[in-house]
Amino acid sequence: MRTGTDSSSRAGSIRDVAVVLWRRKQLLDAGFELADAERLARDCGVDLHALLDLVALGCPPRFAARILAPLEDESRRC
Repeated sequence: MRTGTDSSSRAGSIRDVAVVLWRRKQLLDAGFELADAERLARDCGVDLHALLDLVALGCPPRFAARILAPLEDESRRC
């Protein structure tokens, strides 16, 4: 027997995947390499908008990622 929790958990999981995919697309469109985009998209401790702003201002993507890298205890999966 399934409970409402199972379907709400599944919906949350689908939403989380959609968020990661959207974040990855934004990063790829901004010029990030695939491996970096994958890693950064999964870490919601990274401020995506600040990252994209730095790149838009001319900062190389990899350097922007280093500038905004969260501290070890601040990383969190999306």
